[in-house]
Amino acid sequence: MKYITVDGLTVEYRDIHPGKDSDVTLLLLHEGLGSAAMWRDFPDKLAAASACRTLVWTRAGYGGSSAYAGERTSAYLHREAEQALPAFLAALGIERPLLLGHSDGGSIALLFAAAFPDAPAGLIVMAPHEFVESQTRAGIANACLAWKHAALPQKLARYHPDAQQVFDDWSQTWLAPAFDDWSIVDELSRIRCPVLAIQGEDDEYASMRQIEVIAEHAPHTQLLKLAQCGHSPQRDQPAAVLSAACEFIRSLQT
Repeated sequence: MKYITVDGLTVEYRDIHPGKDSDVTLLLLHEGLGSAAMWRDFPDKLAAASACRTLVWTRAGYGGSSAYAGERTSAYLHREAEQALPAFLAALGIERPLLLGHSDGGSIALLFAAAFPDAPAGLIVMAPHEFVESQTRAGIANACLAWKHAALPQKLARYHPDAQQVFDDWSQTWLAPAFDDWSIVDELSRIRCPVLAIQGEDDEYASMRQIEVIAEHAPHTQLLKLAQCGHSPQRDQPAAVLSAACEFIRSLQT
């Protein structure tokens, strides 16, 4: 891991150079319980297959990065997209990245593109959230029950110094009454860059409407619906995701 100070916070990241020249720099944005390390070998495979420099960022509050600055509120995804992400890109001198976001990271990528329409070269979003569904709440409630009895606490503790805090920040924010009406659908129409939106048909946290609304509001959107795939397409269907991502990246370079 590498480390950089951004707005007074230390954040960790990986910087993978495939040894080939490419005009595209990828930046991976992790899920609500994730970190750079929790992507496992997916970033390495993506960098090798796409021949693109690939950055993997751990947001504040996760992994080896500093603790989250301030109280977690229903506006935290906007804060990451409109403040933390631009600051991280500026600190590394990255312009026109292609963002690949999973779950919360996908929502952050969409919000960034809506706030700064000329900034991203494109977006790949996997299982992103655009509004709150009953299915989302039910999935998180089930995760809270499983937290007390399953191996998830020990698993997360391998990646986060305070796994309980990470889990509480995620679950309590999404289950809070203040999050009932959370939606970014109205902001999607401001996105101008190409988008590849990927969703598993067996996603335990969301319906297919989550990516369909992107295509309805943002031009230049492609949808990929994957069978036998849950909330983590990069784990459940890695070959399909890598193939689609590389084809999408090539289309941006022509």
